[in-house]
Amino acid sequence: MSATFPTDLEIAQQADLWPIAQVADAAGIPEDQLEPYGKHVAKVLVDDSTGSARRHAKYIVVTAVTPTPLGEGKTATSVSLAQGMAQTGRDACLTLRQPSMGPTFGIKGGAAGGGYSQIVPMEKLNLHLTGDFHAVTSAHNMLAAILDNHLHFGNELDIDERSITWRRVVDVNDRSLRNIVVGLGERADGVTRQSGFDITSASELMVLLSLAKNFDDLRDRLARVVVAMTRSGDPVTARDLKADGALSVILADAIHPNLMQTLEHVPALIHTGPFGNIATGNSSVVADYVALDHSDYVITEAGFGSDMGAERFVNVKCRVSGLRPDAAVLVVTVRALKSHSGRYRIVPGAALPEGILEESPEDVMAGAANLKKHVEIVKSFGISPVVAINAFPTDFASEHQAIRDVAEELGVEVAVHRGVAEGGAGAVELAEAVARACEDPGELRFTYQDEDPLATKLEKVATEVYGAEGIDLSASAARQLDRYEQLGYGTLPVVIAKTHLSISADPEARGVPTGWRLPIREVRLAAGAGYVYAICGTMRTMPGLSRHPAAERIGFDESGSIRGLF
Repeated sequence: MSATFPTDLEIAQQADLWPIAQVADAAGIPEDQLEPYGKHVAKVLVDDSTGSARRHAKYIVVTAVTPTPLGEGKTATSVSLAQGMAQTGRDACLTLRQPSMGPTFGIKGGAAGGGYSQIVPMEKLNLHLTGDFHAVTSAHNMLAAILDNHLHFGNELDIDERSITWRRVVDVNDRSLRNIVVGLGERADGVTRQSGFDITSASELMVLLSLAKNFDDLRDRLARVVVAMTRSGDPVTARDLKADGALSVILADAIHPNLMQTLEHVPALIHTGPFGNIATGNSSVVADYVALDHSDYVITEAGFGSDMGAERFVNVKCRVSGLRPDAAVLVVTVRALKSHSGRYRIVPGAALPEGILEESPEDVMAGAANLKKHVEIVKSFGISPVVAINAFPTDFASEHQAIRDVAEELGVEVAVHRGVAEGGAGAVELAEAVARACEDPGELRFTYQDEDPLATKLEKVATEVYGAEGIDLSASAARQLDRYEQLGYGTLPVVIAKTHLSISADPEARGVPTGWRLPIREVRLAAGAGYVYAICGTMRTMPGLSRHPAAERIGFDESGSIRGLF
């Protein structure tokens, strides 16, 4: 604990929480729509009518500049903004992803926001919550088990074992499971083949759950999941394996979003947690529908920078939901822009470089090209951006002014927020700026059209969003794209799995790289989720633990309270 400021966990454990029924009542959620999980968490039951009578609420997406290993505080900014809205008399609701326990016990130690801008109870948020991640894990592995069982009993569908793409998942970081061999032992132990594990947030079922508009849509998407190809090249689906019914039963409760609250009792719907690198990195469509039914300002967060999460928010999530955002919040920090200046190298877990905390608006301006590029990206979607300066105690007023000057030069709203230190009172300026931006929303523009060929869609994202000069398809990637077109998947949107640490595909390239092309080595199909995704470089779908992970610090103290989360 700091001598002057308590830890996030200490703040959360000292919070005066409302009973969840009181939070629901304040949001206008009727009691018969609530399924409590203890005193401070509940599921909000959804049905086909959810979202059908939406008020004309303002819909706001929170994104950021290119992330650094320090983190820029998108979740803390989202919570700050919601509390700032409440401070100014506006009715707000948050919709956020649920944290994966892998990163919680790995590096992050928690993902509830920060300081006086947190979702509470933060222990519940970071540890299991209502079991949605476990339901996804069970459903995913049930499909894997049914697939292997089909092979064991004669392979009636004539599945090409080399084409199987459906691995298993678990919600922990475990590098030893990345590549495994299943079916070892006696003949009765199954068919021997190579496979592996991904982390649960990388499961297609997690993305599918986040994009389903209702339970019927969820069932349809589950049936369409492709797990392999036959020897003749036809897709093998969960429906072909007669597995879709079992999967829908396992996920029946997980379709309902989870209601929690901020430290200042603003309602927050926490639901699903798709990976930000290889998936959509956005919370669920149904949570947004519920929030729009019960508030005037809905604030949702898209993972990583605007080139990643916000691009997928627009081109994938908004395509599905039919929703149109009124404004975007672009989170920036002084130290992020100093990092993008190229004058400092930040290494996870290491001490900050000497000089980065010294007053230097010149360093901020040297990295401002990255901020300008992300403003350009947000504007390319037809969305009005608001630059949110997430203030740190080590910042200087001259450095904030440098960012203000850049934003004003670009003609966009800008505000400093101190929500981490001051809660909603520290985000009033930001709330007012966002409210103004919402009064003049643009017309949403997709980067590509449904009828564009898949390769064209990939090239448009690479050139029009990232700023690449073009794409370089490997021979196998080109063949895969052609095959997906032939199979009728050509109208699907695309996702590009690349590093989040750069707008380019090179994680070492800071600022705004130019003169580069996007290399695509492989293309995969997520038919149930409803997109095709391209792999650029080596993407890890199962993280490993660090030498000293957060798990070594997490436990109970002498009083029986959880410690080690932060």
